[in-house]
Parts: sequence; structure tokens; C-alpha cells
Amino acid sequence: MTEEFVLYIGREALVTVLLVAAPMLASALLVGLLVSIFQATTQIQEQTLAFVPKIVAVLLSIVVFGPWMYSVLTQFATDLLSNIHQFI
Repeated sequence: MTEEFVLYIGREALVTVLLVAAPMLASALLVGLLVSIFQATTQIQEQTLAFVPKIVAVLLSIVVFGPWMYSVLTQFATDLLSNIHQFI
């Protein structure tokens, strides 16, 4: 196992994690921004108002992007397991 191959596997793992997490993080960021703008304009400082919509947005993004995330993860695992002979 060469150092370049280990770095390649690590880089691919990081890219896969970022790709899979991006829809959930983006939806939570967008909803959090909208809720904070709403709270600033109405001066409502309720903590659950900021927390509950983010959870709902993340759950909806999992439902919408779940099949795509599953395919990305299974493709990474398939590539990793098909190249396992290079580890030994």
C-alpha cells in the first residue's frame, strides 16, 4: 500500500462525506437564516422557533435526497471494496 493510494482513499472519503452532508447542511443553513431574519424583524426571541424548523428541514432533505445519498455511499463502498486487493 503506497502513501499516494492512502491519500487518494482519504480524499475520496472526505469528498463523499461532503457530498452526502451538503443537502442537509444547506437546508439547515437556509432555514436558520430565514428564521433569524423573521425573529429579527418581529423581535420574537423564542429558541424553539429557531430549532424546530431546522429539524423539519433536515428531515425533509433526507427524504428528498435520501436515494441520491444512498447511491453515492454505495458507489464509494463498491469502489473501495473492489480495490481491496490493492490494500494487501
